[in-house]
Amino acid sequence: MKGISVSSLALLVLLLLALVVLQAMAGVGYLVHRHPSLGTPLLAAVATAAAIAAFASPIATR
Repeated sequence: MKGISVSSLALLVLLLLALVVLQAMAGVGYLVHRHPSLGTPLLAAVATAAAIAAFASPIATR
């Protein structure tokens, strides 16, 4: 069985993407926490991650 070789640049890009998504989730969660009329913080954070994934998926599959 052959191992999958991933370049260090690709790993760095994946790490940075993960950090950006987590930061966006935390920012939206904090915003909703400070303004409860906007919705529940956890739902807003998950929706943010889903929206980022929806926009990034077509780009990543190219």
